[in-house]
Amino acid sequence: MHAQLTFFDGPLTPEQIAAANYAGCKRIGPVLSSFNVQTYVLQRPDGSTVVINIADSEQTLLDAQKAVLSTELLPDEDPALLPGADRVELYPVLAAPQGALT
Repeated sequence: MHAQLTFFDGPLTPEQIAAANYAGCKRIGPVLSSFNVQTYVLQRPDGSTVVINIADSEQTLLDAQKAVLSTELLPDEDPALLPGADRVELYPVLAAPQGALT
């Protein structure tokens, strides 16, 4: 298993937080649903966010990332409110609960 951590450093405005949450639910989530990826979103009150994606292989994460990055914004999304990730890191998962990703 591998994990991808995607960091969005804050602080973010309420409008940026709402736009990011909307993009995650309406555009990015549906793309990731076609991959065997578990997603966890950790968000502080100031909007700082870490998205953790866990998959069975590094290649699955890379393929999912490529698919997400190739999506077009929805008509009601404002690119000015979506500055993009500050950094993305990949890690092998050394321990996980039994049955994870099944």
